[in-house]
Amino acid sequence: MEIHKASIRTFDTTAHTATVQIAGSLATWLAGVPVARNIPAAEVTEGRPCAVLFFDAANPADAVILAVYG
Repeated sequence: MEIHKASIRTFDTTAHTATVQIAGSLATWLAGVPVARNIPAAEVTEGRPCAVLFFDAANPADAVILAVYG
């Protein structure tokens, strides 16, 4: 497991998923990343920093946003 710093780019309130940009990566955005259900939708705003947990480093689709901050 690995935790990476990222920024929220978009948030889908219906699916409770987000598109994120991993820190240090200008061109790579990950879409459809699940957001932990304990994080209120109002807190997941564009540009807000977040922590993303990757369960499998070889599979970026196997991740979850653990926290938003800042």
